[in-house]
Amino acid sequence: MTTDTQNGENMQRSIIRSLGFTIIMLVFSISFASCANVDKGGSKTMMYVYNMTKQSSNAEDYDEYAALVSMQGIINRDKPIFYINNDVYGRPGYWLNIMSKDGRWLEGRKRQTITDLDAVYNLAAKKLKGAVIWDPAVPATINVATTIAGVEDAVIFSPSMADKYLKKWNLKVIKDLRGMFTGKETGSAKNDAYRWAIREYIDTGKCSPHFLCLYTDAFYDRKPGNMTYLIVRDWAVKNRAFTYDLSPWGDEVPGDDPNQPMGTDLATYKMLLAATLKQSAGKHMTEVAGFFNFQKYSNMPGHPSKHDPVPTEWETVYLISPYNCYQNTATELCYNQSFHCHAPMKQLKQSRPTVKRKLENKSYIAILMADYDSAYPLYNFYPKYWDDKTRGDLPLAWGINPNLIETYPDLISYFYETASPKDNFVADASAAGYFNPNRIQKKYLPLFVEHNLKFYKKTDMTISGMVLDWDQPTDDVKDAFTKFSPDGFATIVMDLHGGSGKHPDPHVWKGMPVTQLLNNIDPNSPQNTADVINQMVKSRPKDQPGFFYFRSVWVSPTQVKECIDLFAKQHPEEQFEVADLYTFFDLFKQHYGKMSK
Repeated sequence: MTTDTQNGENMQRSIIRSLGFTIIMLVFSISFASCANVDKGGSKTMMYVYNMTKQSSNAEDYDEYAALVSMQGIINRDKPIFYINNDVYGRPGYWLNIMSKDGRWLEGRKRQTITDLDAVYNLAAKKLKGAVIWDPAVPATINVATTIAGVEDAVIFSPSMADKYLKKWNLKVIKDLRGMFTGKETGSAKNDAYRWAIREYIDTGKCSPHFLCLYTDAFYDRKPGNMTYLIVRDWAVKNRAFTYDLSPWGDEVPGDDPNQPMGTDLATYKMLLAATLKQSAGKHMTEVAGFFNFQKYSNMPGHPSKHDPVPTEWETVYLISPYNCYQNTATELCYNQSFHCHAPMKQLKQSRPTVKRKLENKSYIAILMADYDSAYPLYNFYPKYWDDKTRGDLPLAWGINPNLIETYPDLISYFYETASPKDNFVADASAAGYFNPNRIQKKYLPLFVEHNLKFYKKTDMTISGMVLDWDQPTDDVKDAFTKFSPDGFATIVMDLHGGSGKHPDPHVWKGMPVTQLLNNIDPNSPQNTADVINQMVKSRPKDQPGFFYFRSVWVSPTQVKECIDLFAKQHPEEQFEVADLYTFFDLFKQHYGKMSK
């Protein structure tokens, strides 16, 4: 793994959520339905594994891997055939091993190892229709090329890769983007490229309106060979998704295009979202896979900005939500999405308490193991904390966004399969995807319900554990959530638009518990966490039970238990219980439902 990659991971850990923190044409329907339903490869079909034998460290590597992953997306469009392994990184091998034993879907699958690009081309040759050449002088064209590669079944070539392989592989050039975009239209070559692509591929219905891919372009990444948002492009190509990299801000210029007219990125962004909504025609929602580029669009070393990373995250979600878009934020370094999505999918079931509890006069505490709402933490962080020896000692609610069942059905099935009786699963930010529910247009709320209900049913979820929004839920939003999340709704509110946004008071709405998710503990600091818990439980009236639901981000069950044990030791006078979230909300409902009456 490169140093840039390592730094990127650390940055994601500390910044992503600090808060204190996706067919118009029948062919698209067929492709979309093929994932997360059945393994069309079959146990007797050969599986080809490409082992990366070197670290990506320069532009030459970047260009080679762009060709590699674009072919992977085409190879795996209908069947799981081609898998990329990287022993330096580790996670692809980890998941390949997990899925190849204990009766899981890859056990007994025949494998053949390949190590060169010519062998990959031989796998893709019957499906490849040509090549698309991007323009290194306009870094955004790597994203335009990714869009074209998916629509046209093309391999992505830089000019040097085209010189090396076009004749060797006897490929025609479907599109050569060199010199096409000069800024003549918008004053920005970057925005000229995206607006041309919107007209050519979204407005014409050639792209799938189910997915958009927000992938960092080549501006910062090519020179050091940064693969974080390169290795994931198999997913964009497989799904024929429009791929882009734009700023959500209109009040300052982006770091990669400082000479563009103010607000050009944002205007193009809105054009893209409006064109996608027109194509989806209110029939389905659209997943935005990927994250904004920190270095270009937020306050980072080398790019001073008035907007910090977390507000930039929230602004992106605020921007996309009215267009029926939801985000699968961090997807970097998520290998083999075009492969995993074909894993056979069965109805998931999770453990729930069977005995209805009687309400007592004490403090009830629930813990959300949070921020696994996007592909990257699910793929990368979950295993570390899931394998913790203490898991199962305390009842914990584990957040997973149920829409990720389309991307990594086998990973999610594994977690359900290996859960202890004290592990429950709830939707993470914000439900089946990360959006601001208050920003969904009222006329689309029935679609919103349909979308979430589908994924909640597949994953046996009935609680929305961390709804992120700019204000407390409206009555219409709460009505919508009662249809798919009847057992609980908890929210974190952060109003960055100068309004009067506030958290809801705890109450029961048409049978659904509604409360705030407390965002004030950090189990990396046991004493601080114990102090916060103590402060919270002491705030309850002594003649009434108290309910305290805490968010805990990317820490182990051992760390959480240490905090709880420390609190219990230091405050033996406090009557409290750590409850599973289903019990917690049932008792909450008993108390606040009675108060409402």
